[in-house]
Amino acid sequence: MSATVTGGQPSPSGSRHGLLGRLLDRFGHLVHELGKFGVVGGVSYAVDLLLFNLAVYGWGFEQLAGKTFSTAIAATVAFAGNRFWTWRHRERSGMAREYSLYFFFNAVGLGIALACLGLSHYGLGSVWPRVFQTAAADNISANLIGTVLGTLFRFWSYRRFVFVGPAAQDAPDIITKGD
Repeated sequence: MSATVTGGQPSPSGSRHGLLGRLLDRFGHLVHELGKFGVVGGVSYAVDLLLFNLAVYGWGFEQLAGKTFSTAIAATVAFAGNRFWTWRHRERSGMAREYSLYFFFNAVGLGIALACLGLSHYGLGSVWPRVFQTAAADNISANLIGTVLGTLFRFWSYRRFVFVGPAAQDAPDIITKGD
């Protein structure tokens, strides 16, 4: 038995009427997870950006080695944030399994960022060194373009393969025409 609802407010049965309400019922949990993932990612990004620039321009690391170093530290920060905050409501499948898969997929994400940095610094930089072999170009290619592409891959892979077991309250209700 469903009550009439106005303004997209939930009915006593918990579902909303209207397109926006149905979308929130169906994807609200995903938006919530994406927001938390974004906060954890923002903190990790700051760690990665700071350590990359310190390593390369302060400590003398080569660009690709500096990016590898900074990403490894930032990934550890991100794992803790995602495991214990973003997806804390999901069933656990074993810390060793999650950690191993998490770092495997992080390595793929790192590969995406390294490919962007290598293409810019070494590929395009061999043609236009004054443009593409600069700190600004390195940061744009590795820490902007590479991070955006790697983050899209990471969100999908972590949610799909690492933190896999949704809690019962996490699964979206499927709204049928009869409700």
